[in-house]
Amino acid sequence: MALRTIPAGTTKTYGQLAMQLGKPTAYRAVGAANTLNPVAIVLPCHRVIGADTSLTGYAGGLQRKHWLLQHETRKI
Repeated sequence: MALRTIPAGTTKTYGQLAMQLGKPTAYRAVGAANTLNPVAIVLPCHRVIGADTSLTGYAGGLQRKHWLLQHETRKI
């Protein structure tokens, strides 16, 4: 799945994922598929953002999405 190709600490837009899948106009389908993700940490749908770089829907809530993205960029 395309979500697995997004490295920790980085993000991709729905449009970028759609283009990666060879379906550049299917960004809404990418979003719809993300909502069906039963294992959100294993398939990191929190790394997908809006075209304007905004945080968009996440089943765990936008605060958790923001926390996860910040956590992944921390240097240890």
